[in-house]
Amino acid sequence: MNGTPRLKSAYPPSPKTDRKKATNRAIYSNGPSIAKSSSTEAENAPIIPLSLVDAPSQRAYVFGLYVALTAWKLYDYYGLISDETESLWLWLKWLLIDSAFLFGIPELRIPWLQWSSSAVAFLFFGHVLGNTILMFRIPIPFEAWLLAFTRMIYDRELAISERRVKPGSLLHNSSLILGKQIVNILPEGSAVLNPEKHSFCIDNSRLSAELPIYINQTTPKLIELIRIDLDTNVNETLTISGKEVKKMKARADKEAGKQPTTESRVLKYQVKQTGLYRLSKVVDESNLEVQRVLADTAVVPCPFASIRSVDVNKCKGDLSNFSLEVQGTPPLKVMYGKKVNHGKRSAVSLTINPEEFDHEESLHALVSLRNQGSDASWARSHHVKVPINESLDLGGVWEYFVAEVKDALNNTVHYDLGDDLGIKSRRQAAPIQTFRVHEIPTVKLNGCSQQQPLKRAKGQTTDLPIWLNPTNQKRSEKLKHILTYMFTPQLTEDMKEEDAIVNIETITLNTEDARPHVSKPGTYSLTGISNEYCAGEVLEPSSCLLLNPPEPEVSISTEPIPHQCAGNSVGLRVNLDLVGTPPFHISWIERREGFKPRELGDTVDSLRTQWEFKPTEPGNYRYEFIKISDKVYHDLPLRDQDRVFEQSVRPIAWAHFADRHSKDLACIGQSASFNVYLSGEGPWTLEYDIVHGGKRKKNKVADISDSVYRLDTPALVKGGEHSITLTSVTDESGCKIFLEQEVRVNVRHESPTAAFGMVDGQRSMLVAGGGKKQLLPLKLTGESPWHVTYVRVGEDKPVTQKINQANGAIDVLQEGTYEIKEIRDKVCPGSIDLRTSKFDLNYLPRPSLHIFESSTMKKGPNGSLVKNSVCEGDQDSAEITFNGQPPFHMEYKVHAKPEHGSKFLGPLQKEDVASHVASIRMDTSQPGTYQYSFITIGDHAYDSVGTHNFPVIEQQVHTRPTAKFSDTGRTYNYCKEQSATTDVIPISLTGTPPFILELGIRHHASNMPEIVNIPNIQSRNYDFVIPQRALSLGTHTVSIRKIRDANGCERASEPRGPLVRVNVVDMPTISPMEPQLDYCVGDRISFALAGTPPFSVYYTFEGAERKASSSGTTFRRLAEKPGEFVVKAISDKASTDSCRARHELTKIVHPLPSVQISKGKVSEVDIHEGGEAELYFEFGGTPPFEFTYTRSTNAGKGKRSVILETKSDISEQYTKTLRVSDEGTYEVVSIRDRYCSVTAHGIQNRGGGGQNLLGF
Repeated sequence: MNGTPRLKSAYPPSPKTDRKKATNRAIYSNGPSIAKSSSTEAENAPIIPLSLVDAPSQRAYVFGLYVALTAWKLYDYYGLISDETESLWLWLKWLLIDSAFLFGIPELRIPWLQWSSSAVAFLFFGHVLGNTILMFRIPIPFEAWLLAFTRMIYDRELAISERRVKPGSLLHNSSLILGKQIVNILPEGSAVLNPEKHSFCIDNSRLSAELPIYINQTTPKLIELIRIDLDTNVNETLTISGKEVKKMKARADKEAGKQPTTESRVLKYQVKQTGLYRLSKVVDESNLEVQRVLADTAVVPCPFASIRSVDVNKCKGDLSNFSLEVQGTPPLKVMYGKKVNHGKRSAVSLTINPEEFDHEESLHALVSLRNQGSDASWARSHHVKVPINESLDLGGVWEYFVAEVKDALNNTVHYDLGDDLGIKSRRQAAPIQTFRVHEIPTVKLNGCSQQQPLKRAKGQTTDLPIWLNPTNQKRSEKLKHILTYMFTPQLTEDMKEEDAIVNIETITLNTEDARPHVSKPGTYSLTGISNEYCAGEVLEPSSCLLLNPPEPEVSISTEPIPHQCAGNSVGLRVNLDLVGTPPFHISWIERREGFKPRELGDTVDSLRTQWEFKPTEPGNYRYEFIKISDKVYHDLPLRDQDRVFEQSVRPIAWAHFADRHSKDLACIGQSASFNVYLSGEGPWTLEYDIVHGGKRKKNKVADISDSVYRLDTPALVKGGEHSITLTSVTDESGCKIFLEQEVRVNVRHESPTAAFGMVDGQRSMLVAGGGKKQLLPLKLTGESPWHVTYVRVGEDKPVTQKINQANGAIDVLQEGTYEIKEIRDKVCPGSIDLRTSKFDLNYLPRPSLHIFESSTMKKGPNGSLVKNSVCEGDQDSAEITFNGQPPFHMEYKVHAKPEHGSKFLGPLQKEDVASHVASIRMDTSQPGTYQYSFITIGDHAYDSVGTHNFPVIEQQVHTRPTAKFSDTGRTYNYCKEQSATTDVIPISLTGTPPFILELGIRHHASNMPEIVNIPNIQSRNYDFVIPQRALSLGTHTVSIRKIRDANGCERASEPRGPLVRVNVVDMPTISPMEPQLDYCVGDRISFALAGTPPFSVYYTFEGAERKASSSGTTFRRLAEKPGEFVVKAISDKASTDSCRARHELTKIVHPLPSVQISKGKVSEVDIHEGGEAELYFEFGGTPPFEFTYTRSTNAGKGKRSVILETKSDISEQYTKTLRVSDEGTYEVVSIRDRYCSVTAHGIQNRGGGGQNLLGF
């Protein structure tokens, strides 16, 4: 075999590489094309873009609009008047609205609502028809249609047990006729080997096979089998003796259970050899040969599959290159699969045939199992080797496995794989081949190429900058890599080309971070990379040029820097010429007499530069250049003789301000001070000018010995900008140096001042006290911020506050007289005007309130004020007097203790009063004790002042009495024959007794009630006796009009308040609508009612009392079960339970008859020709019984039976037995007892239908 056999969905044959392209072409070639032109999409796009409102939402909005229009239409329908003009107008209005809606919706092009023209026309004419029916009020029998439709989906009736029952469940009760008897006439005895064509195989785990021999209507004593050898086709006869047959039959009887011994049995014969088995002869106990079915059964070796193991280590992209070895009877099917890393298992099924295998011959041999062929070579076991070559294109662990193997006879061996493939586990472990696929290593140079050479110092070893791609899937797996590179030395002036020998180097990299070490100049080219398992790939760039640049050198020359005035040297100019790789760094040592030497250095970015050494201090200097560095070489010493230079420096005179920035401000009349730095040899003479207002004043300072001099100007007595300029400086040598140093000073024109401001034309203020800060106004001049120092007269401790605004204020907490002592602004101190330096602060008196005693306000024992008690809901108030500055504000709380419930604190009450007298409204909404506590008061000056010393106002609110009927709304009914005064109407009263009660009694035919006054009621429960004179036939109403208690509180009832009714009525009647006494289950029992609906019917059923209601003049119930139904009494709407019409109407409900054949089950009896079988019937009901049964053909599966004959019979007892000898299916189709009858399709006749009772 050249390749692996595969299904279409299996793995592709190796080593093809066009698998993805072909698969993609196959997938896309089978799918329908869904592309549309852009123009068609634009034409069919909805008017409202789907990006703005999606299609489901648009359909929902249309549906909501349609529901709203329908609701509007129904509203117009119910408000329609009988005028034809109005009806026509509404019909025309809805004709226009419906047409606009139905013809406008498709124009919106909403998906699923783009109706065709015919559909829109159909809907339009349907709406026109509906509008015509509604607007012109055309009568349609909706109620009849609704009732019929309701009965179709909900067909239930009230039964005697007062629950709804489905009549169909009673009329079509399949449990009344049960059972079926099937009689089969068996043929003569027979035997067959393995009729169900089970497959059998033998291997190491299955050492034997049990061949089933089916026997029917016979007891064999001898059985002969023929075995045809699979390899030699030699026949062998196997004889099963009578003793072995008995053992096999005993085992079969035990497995079959308690069945007649003549029925069929399965005898199991154990074989341990492979071959083709055939039933040759079967002899029964009468020594007659039993008829046998000619068929063969093959017992073959069980199929087997394995994997030939190969090397487990592979490289990415390699072929799997292993083979499956399968053994069994061809054609074979093997299911194998793979699992990559931690992914799911996948499997594929292969059909395998040997190369010399003839498929048509094998198919013919399988058919010959029934044709008694003698050649068994087709069933021989074959060994087939199947190569598997797949590309391992993913790094990691690949696991190939065999899931199952099946031969031509469906013998299947499952291997243990777990549950990933849904295959049942067996004892045998699955053959597995595991590969560890390694990544291919790659290498390249990083940061070095022929264009970007690697520069290193001569003799210095460096790492070759390679980048190695990691090849291991797990970091814990450390692989060694072998790197091969080629070295080509660099040609020098003294070398020839033939001397440049190319060397090949090979090194081992133990880690991924390992690098080869190189030092020789030349070209290094990577030629190969590999690890322990795989050869790798060299990527670009792969060549690196290593260069050794020349060592850096420097040539130094110097010249002095002379001064133009003094003539002496002030510095040294150094010229540098360099060789090497920039940038350079040169270090030198500076030595000065009397000082420690110091090492200095500087960086040079080019090959030539010039430095100037100009010390600021005089003295002898020595410069020694010691070392040089460039980009490649570091700290190379300088050994030339011309590397040491000396100079004697005398610096020139110079002067400059320490702070060259202008000084912002200066106070008038004060001098300005500056620090001046001097250089050169002292003593110095400094000249400077002061320029102001266009005038220049020269100044000179001589004999300055310190290098840092503090320059103080003369007093600056004029305001404005002053410029101080250094003009020249002269040192010891007498060399005068001209200067241009300048600073500027702004001099204030005046000094700051401070004074108190005025409030309402005076420096005093009258304010409310209470610890709040008070602001005293100020008037300030100068530049912010200011610091004001003040004192409270009578105190010695001054206070300083920072003020940021010229019209600011100081804040104080105490009243008194305040005086300003000092003022200073941002720069300068100021002056105080004594006339405006003082301010007076005084406080206003606090507000108060008073409550005076009066005839309605008395002082209580606990110091509180007690207000006269009032009734609930009465209006009352308390008067309060205020002292202070109006308007006033007060806050108080109400503490309430209701008569019923717990205490509670009401919300804070706030009131504003414009005058000195006010009143507060008393709370009388609920009965109880109220306390009014004042929290705070305030006036125009004070926001809040505590009132802890004021008394509390108390008041008692009495509850109003109430009267109500104990059974409000109850109707007291009396029969016409009974007295109306034997009953009382209970009334419940609340309040403080004694009570005065006023009632009203009104007859339904009169508009004026009769007033009844009842004084001096001492109890809270009163039984009112209706005067007999006030009652007559009909309806009376009794209502409560008014009640008053001992506290003088009164409550009047509302015009439509609680009331009770008293009815005097006649008695209702009931009579049966059918004359018969006996009914069957499923019948309807009906009665006619007379009186005022609704009616209440009282009856008993099965000894239980029940009550039923009827809103019409007919009372009907479905008889759902047997029993005695007796109507006891009836009452209607006008009567009461105590005023019932007594009756004794009896109806008897009988059970439906039932019958069972074969205990209500389907039983099957086999008899021989001429034999008999018994039909056993069991009845239920009231004898005698008349039943009808049929005999039909024994139909096979999927076929209908045909009725052969129908018979009827009678039984006086509850059981009956009949004997039959004809083959067929017997079943009962109808049953009838003394009162009722039932058929297999439902109840046909019932006792309630007037049938004649059976009698024999």
